[in-house]
Amino acid sequence: MKTFSAKPAEVKKKWILIDGDGVIVGRLASFIASRLRGKHLPTFTPHVDCGDNVILINAEKVVFTGKKREDKTYFRHTGHPGGIKSVTAEKLLDGKFPDRVMKKAVQRMLAKESPLARQQFSNFKVYVGSEHPHEAQKPETLDFASMNPKNVKRG
Repeated sequence: MKTFSAKPAEVKKKWILIDGDGVIVGRLASFIASRLRGKHLPTFTPHVDCGDNVILINAEKVVFTGKKREDKTYFRHTGHPGGIKSVTAEKLLDGKFPDRVMKKAVQRMLAKESPLARQQFSNFKVYVGSEHPHEAQKPETLDFASMNPKNVKRG
């Protein structure tokens, strides 16, 4: 019995469409990161991009549990001395770029800054609203909210 190792030319990628309306951020990000890596497949190979292409719509409607919406802080640095900037999740979701919350959540669940991680992350498309330009790829709709009752915030 030999160990199977997928070659990049043998990989068949699927397109998956997920609606983020009312779904908890961490659970969704974990699921998407697993799909992008290809860990759900029996042909998973750690050094090959064998994951699916994932489209997330309604990114502005994702929710946090507890008080994370008000308390969670995202930091970035300008590169200059004393140039640390911070913004809360609430300001990000209500601001100009609400898709950045999901992008950062998924990016931080992938491997740390490697060429493979960048390639896998480029297969993730996030859109504010329910419109997306990927109809030609015929994405398969996945109802993440109904997979587990914990995926949606209650009450």
